[in-house]
Amino acid sequence: MDNTKGYVSFILHAHLPFVHHPESSDYLEEKWLFEAMSEVYIPLLENFEKLVNEKVDFRVTMTITPSLLSMLTNKLLQRRYIQYLKKHIELSKKEIKRTKTEDRRIQDLSYMYFEKYTNDLKVFKEKYENNLINGFKKFQDLGVIEIITCGATHGYFPILALNEKTVRAQIKVGVELYEKHFGKKPNGIWLPECGYVPESEKYLKEFGIKYIITESHGVLYANPTPVYGTFAPIVSPNGICAFARDLETSKQVWSSEVGYPGDVNYREYYRDIGWDIQDYEYIKPYIASNGHRVHTGIKYYRITGRTENKDIYIPQWAKDSAEKQAGHFFDCRTKQIEHLSSFMKVPPIVVSPYDAELFGHWWYEGPYWLYILFKKIHFDQTNFKLITPSEYLDKFPNIQQSNIAISSWGANGYSEVWVNDKNDWSIRHMTKCGEKMVELANAYPNAKGIKKQALNQCARELLLLQSSDWAFIITTGTMVDYAIKRIKDHTGRFNLLYDMIKTDSIDKEFLKDVNKKDNIFPDIDYMMYA
Repeated sequence: MDNTKGYVSFILHAHLPFVHHPESSDYLEEKWLFEAMSEVYIPLLENFEKLVNEKVDFRVTMTITPSLLSMLTNKLLQRRYIQYLKKHIELSKKEIKRTKTEDRRIQDLSYMYFEKYTNDLKVFKEKYENNLINGFKKFQDLGVIEIITCGATHGYFPILALNEKTVRAQIKVGVELYEKHFGKKPNGIWLPECGYVPESEKYLKEFGIKYIITESHGVLYANPTPVYGTFAPIVSPNGICAFARDLETSKQVWSSEVGYPGDVNYREYYRDIGWDIQDYEYIKPYIASNGHRVHTGIKYYRITGRTENKDIYIPQWAKDSAEKQAGHFFDCRTKQIEHLSSFMKVPPIVVSPYDAELFGHWWYEGPYWLYILFKKIHFDQTNFKLITPSEYLDKFPNIQQSNIAISSWGANGYSEVWVNDKNDWSIRHMTKCGEKMVELANAYPNAKGIKKQALNQCARELLLLQSSDWAFIITTGTMVDYAIKRIKDHTGRFNLLYDMIKTDSIDKEFLKDVNKKDNIFPDIDYMMYA
C-alpha cells in the first residue's frame, strides 16, 4: 500500500572555480579541488554505492558545474591529485609512528586517516579510472541521481544581464559540456548563486532547460502569488519551472545556531595538525611551499562546544549523532508533509538545496548522515518519498503559472554579495570585455587558423573573468589576493589578445602559453557571441 502524501527533493550543488596552474605546483588554491575530491565527492560516491548494493531506492539531484566538470576530467589535475594522496598517505604513516606515545584515541585516528587516503587512492585509480565523473554518470544511468548543469563558469546572471549575449554564452557552454560528458541534455540548471533575472529565460528555453532552482523568495514574491508557496513549483509564461528552497530544512542543516553540523561530537574543522604540530621541520613538507601553515586534512579533535579546549574526536560518537539527527530530520519531514498535504490539492514537494561541499568538507559526517537518512526513508514507514524535480514534473504536470521574482541565495537575498564597495570595480572589466567580445565575433565571423584560436581564447578568458567566485571571495575576505589576481589576469589576457586580433599581430608564443594555462572548454566557439 502506497501512503505517499508528498515528496522531498535533495539538491546538492557541487561547484568550484576553475583553478589550473601548469606553470607551478605551488598554488594552494588547487587544494580546494583535492580536498573536495577526498572529503566530498568520493565519500558521496561510496555511500551511493552502499545504498545501491543494499537495494535502497533513493534519489538525489546534483549540480556538477562546468568548471568543476572541466577540472575533474583534466589530466594534469588528475595526476596532481594522485600526488596529493600519496603525500597524505606518507604523512599519516608518520603520524602513526609519532602518536605512539600519545593518547591511544589519537593514534587510532591516525590509522583512520591512513586507511582513508589509501582507500581514496585505490578507488580513484581502480574503480573510477582517475575520473570521478565516471562514478556520477554511473549513478545517473542507474536512475538514482539526476545531474543538472550550471552557467559555464558560475557567472552571476543579474550582473551579466547588462549584456544578454554573455548570459546566453554561459548557458550554451554549460549545456553543451554536459551533453558531451553525459550523453544527453540536462533537464535542469542551478542558476549560479541562484541568481534569477527574467532576461535569462529566453536562453534557458533556447537550450532546452525545463526547470531552475531558486531561493525561497524567488517563488514567494512571484506574481501572482503562488497558492502553495514554496511547496509546489511554479511555471513562468515562457515555460520555465521554478523549484524554491524550503526554509525549514535549510535552517535545520545550515543554521550556525541550531544546524546539525554544529553538534559537539562532530569533527572540528579548524583544528588541524598543520597548525597544531609544534615541530616545524616535521610538518614543513606537508604545508605551503612558502612555509605558511595550512590545513592538511588530518584533524584529531571534535567541536566540543564554544571553547578553545577541544576534546578528542571519537568517530562512533559522531556516527551516533548523525544517526540521531537523521531520525530528527525524518520525523520533521513526516510531520511537515502530513500538515502540508492536509490543505494542498497536489502532493507537496519540500526542496532542500545545499552546497555539496558542506557534506564532508565542512561537515565531515555529512555523507554518512545522508546515507542513514536515505535508508530510513526507504525502510521505515512514512508518508513521503525522495524525488527529483524532473520526476515531480512528470508526475504532476499541472502547475500554476506565475512570474518568478528576481532573487539570489546570497546574504539578504539579492546582489549585494557580488556588487558592493569591495568588488564593484570588477564589474566594469566584465562588462567592457563582454562588449569587446561581441564586437570581435561580429567583426570576424569567418576567422580561421591562429586568428580563430585567439578569438576562442578570448571567449575562454571572458568566461573565466565572469566567475562569481572572485567577487564572493573578495566580499568574504578569504584568499582575496588570489581572487584579485584572477580578475586582473583574465582581464589582461583578454585585452592583450583583443589588441593583437585588431592589429593582426598575434603573438603565437603568448597565445600558446595562455591556452596552456586557461585550457577550459576545448570545443568553445567564439561565434556564440555574434
